[in-house]
Amino acid sequence: MKMKTKMISLMLAGGLSIGGLSAPALGADLMGVYRDALAYDAQFAAARAALDAGRERLPQGRAGLLPNIGLSSSTVWNDTDTNFRRSGVRSVDSEYNTNGWTVSLTQPLFRWQNWVAYNQSELAVAQAEAEFMLARQDLIVRTVVAYFDVLLAQDLLATAQAQKVAIAEQLESAKRNFEVGTATITDSQEAQSRYDLTIAQEIAAQNDLDVKRQVLRSIIGKEPDGLKTVKAGVRLAGPQPADINKWVEMAEASAATVQASQARYEIAVREVERQRAGHYPTLDLVASRGRSSTSNTVVGGVAGVGSGSDTDSTTVGLQLNLPIFSGGATMSRDREAVALKERAVADLDNARRTAALNARQGYLGVTAGLAQIRAYEAALTSSQSALESNKLGYEVGVRINIDVLNAQSQLYDTRQKLAKARMDTLIALLRLKAASGSLGEDDVANINTLLD
Repeated sequence: MKMKTKMISLMLAGGLSIGGLSAPALGADLMGVYRDALAYDAQFAAARAALDAGRERLPQGRAGLLPNIGLSSSTVWNDTDTNFRRSGVRSVDSEYNTNGWTVSLTQPLFRWQNWVAYNQSELAVAQAEAEFMLARQDLIVRTVVAYFDVLLAQDLLATAQAQKVAIAEQLESAKRNFEVGTATITDSQEAQSRYDLTIAQEIAAQNDLDVKRQVLRSIIGKEPDGLKTVKAGVRLAGPQPADINKWVEMAEASAATVQASQARYEIAVREVERQRAGHYPTLDLVASRGRSSTSNTVVGGVAGVGSGSDTDSTTVGLQLNLPIFSGGATMSRDREAVALKERAVADLDNARRTAALNARQGYLGVTAGLAQIRAYEAALTSSQSALESNKLGYEVGVRINIDVLNAQSQLYDTRQKLAKARMDTLIALLRLKAASGSLGEDDVANINTLLD
C-alpha cells in the first residue's frame, strides 16, 4: 500500500531573499508553469498515451473468458461436367448456385491459460499505472528544477550586475585617490582588472540565463517570462519523519519503480503458470446455426424440375482438446518463462536497492543542505561585516584597495552559494519524496507558497 508522509514544512520569516538580493514580484508562478508542463511536455504526453494503451490490456484479457460469436456466409456458382465411362451414356453438364450462412458460438468452459492471462492483464494495468506515476513525478522534478534554474540564473546575472556597479564605484574612488596622491596606481589597476573580469562574468551569466530559459521553454512550450521569485527569508524544515531508515522502508515498499517492477514480477510468475497450462486439456461449448440453399439445376441448358433445395441445421455440443505433442515448443516456452521470472526477481531486487539508495541520498542531501544554509547565512553576515570593515580601513589608510575588492567578491560569492544551497535543498526534498513514492501535486503547491 502506498505510504504518503507529509514532509515539506515551510516556515516564512523576514530576512534575506533566496539569493541575497531583492527582486520584483512578477507574473507566472510555479503552479502555473507546472500546469503548462502537464499540457505540453512531450515525455509526459508519451507516458499518458502509454497509460491509455496499458489500460486496454484488461478488456483484452477478459475477452479470453467470454464467448466468441462469428457469422459466415457464401454464394458459389457451380458448373460441372460429368463424363460416364459406360458406353452409350452421354456426358452431363450441370450448372447451379449454392448459397449459405452459418452463425457459430464458442464459449470456453475450461481454458486455464485464459484465466491466467486475465490475471496478467490486471497486473499489466497496475504496471502501467505505476509507470505513469513515475512519469508524473519525473515531470514535477524536471519542472521545479528548470524553474529554479532560471531563478538562479536570474540571480546570478543580478549579482554580477550589482558587483559591477560596486567595483565601478571602487574604481572611481581609486582613481580619485591616485589623483590626489593618497593611493598608488596599483589600486586603480587592480580595480580595473576586477571590473573587466566582472563584465566577462556578466556576459557569461546572461548566456547561462538564456540557456536555462530555453530548457524551461522546452518543457512548458512558451517563453518563461515574468517568473515569480522566492519570498524573502524562506526557512526550510527537515524531513518528517526525521529517521532515514523510515524513508528507506517507504522507498523499498512504495517507490513507483518498485511498484512497476513488482507488477512485472507477478506477471512473470503467472506467465510460467500460463505456459504450463499448455499441457492441460481444454473444454469448450460449441453451437452453430446455419442454412444452405441450392438453386434449380440446369442440365444441358434445360432447368431440372424440383432439383432446388434448402437445408437448415443446428448443432450444440462440447469440444474437448487434449494436447499430446507439439514438437517440444510448449516445454521450451515453459523453460523460457522460468528464466524470465528469474530475471524479474533480479530486476525487482535492483529496483528496491536503487530506491533505498535514492532515499538515503535524498535524506542526506536535505540534512546536509540545511546545515549548509545555516553556515552560509552566518558566512553572509560575516562577509557583509568584513566588507564594511575593509571599506572603512581603506578610507583611513590601514587597508588597500585589493582588500576591499576581495571582500566584495567574497560577499557576492557567499550570496550565490547560499542561493544555490537553498535551491538544492528544495530539490533534495522533492527527490526524497519521489524516492519514497509520495511526491504529488500538493508538494508543488507547497513550494508555490514560497513564491512572492
